[in-house]
Amino acid sequence: MRFRTILAAGLFGLAAIPALPPEAGAQTLRTLEGQATGKLTVPMNRAVVVESDQVFAELSISNPQIADISTLSDRTIYVLGKSPGRTTLTLLGPDGTLITNVEVQVTPDMSELKERLREVLPGEPIEVRAANDGLVLSGTVSSKTVIDRALDLASRYAPERISNLLNVGGTQQVMLKVRFSEMNRSVSKSLGTSLGVAGLTNGGDLGFAGGTNTITEGTNLGDLFDGDPSTTPARSRSSNGVFSIGIGAGDLQFAVLLEALETKGFVRTLAEPNLTALSGQAASFLAGGEYPIPVVGGDGDVTVEFKPFGISLNFIPNVVGNNINLEMNAQVSSIDPSVTFNNNGIIISGFSTRSTSTTVELHDGESFAVAGLLQDDFASLKGQVPWLGDVPILGTLFRSSEYQRDQSELVIIVTAHLVSPTRGETLALPTDRVAPPSERDLFLHGRLSSPRTPRSGAAGEVARQDFGGSYGYVME
Repeated sequence: MRFRTILAAGLFGLAAIPALPPEAGAQTLRTLEGQATGKLTVPMNRAVVVESDQVFAELSISNPQIADISTLSDRTIYVLGKSPGRTTLTLLGPDGTLITNVEVQVTPDMSELKERLREVLPGEPIEVRAANDGLVLSGTVSSKTVIDRALDLASRYAPERISNLLNVGGTQQVMLKVRFSEMNRSVSKSLGTSLGVAGLTNGGDLGFAGGTNTITEGTNLGDLFDGDPSTTPARSRSSNGVFSIGIGAGDLQFAVLLEALETKGFVRTLAEPNLTALSGQAASFLAGGEYPIPVVGGDGDVTVEFKPFGISLNFIPNVVGNNINLEMNAQVSSIDPSVTFNNNGIIISGFSTRSTSTTVELHDGESFAVAGLLQDDFASLKGQVPWLGDVPILGTLFRSSEYQRDQSELVIIVTAHLVSPTRGETLALPTDRVAPPSERDLFLHGRLSSPRTPRSGAAGEVARQDFGGSYGYVME
């Protein structure tokens, strides 16, 4: 009985001992590694045929959306590129062992893109490389326009997957010099005669004015030509070029008014704005001011808007090879008080404006006359007393003539230069040779400025030059 009890307790203890874990170094799975053949590059929408050194029994592709495969034989594989990206091609032998893993990279068709770039942009050293699922463009080209055209062409092959590493070589900053030159000439001549007779009769006052005058009533000669607009001829209200003579005999007075006036006018306008900008970038320049103009809104409130005036220049340069393409807007405007608008006591003046908007192409240092105007206005006027003005010789006393001629000539010339920055001390300013006056110069000598002699820079070079004696051009 005691033996059975001991045996049962031993069996119970063996059953209670936990099972030992398997050997720590044992593995149920292992990764098969085969000899890699490297990368296989396939153009998108094109196919390549690859051959294996060993006979394979199975093959698979990890991402069929990137590349598609099919077998041609037990050693030959057909690979078709479908979309840009990377995937893995796996080959297994007849015994199930791994032969190799091939990394397949599908890229946009660079050969066709390179060919199109050579056709569209000949002579431009543009390099095309694949980068993951996109393209990389690199190289140094002649202008920004070439970059834009290359990117537009590459976007046809890899939309929104293009890395631009292109840069522009050479000088790409353009200085534009615009010259406005305007000449206005005017000539005005007038010749007129007026007769006046005034006297007293039993019936009252009698007055008569002939020639360019009108019939009026008066009691003496002064009433006929007193400067009153109602009695004085329009061309005789100014004292310039007017000669009058009067004779009186009792109550009868006789007056003759002669007017001979010649006016000549001359106006010269010149503006030269200069502006520098980078190729492809817009630049603007304004030297003038802003004129307030009241504007009535829909609710009746009056607001003020400001209209700029003066010398205005806006342009966009584009350097294309050795040419400079310019999109330019230039304007010279000024307030013209002769043209006004009056609204409830608010007087607004008009503007005199000369402007041009154009696109031209020229080489470095060349000039273009982009705008020109030659205007010649002529007007003549003759007024006379009917029948009396047609009488030979004496008819001049009853006739007036006017002659008016206005000539205007405008030329706008642009000059473009390719420029590069320089050191600051080589530039000269208008204030380099003028200094504020000292107390001695101002109070003792009455000088408003003191001369200054620059020591260095461009201004110093000009100051060291000797202009004594004859210099310049000699014309005989």
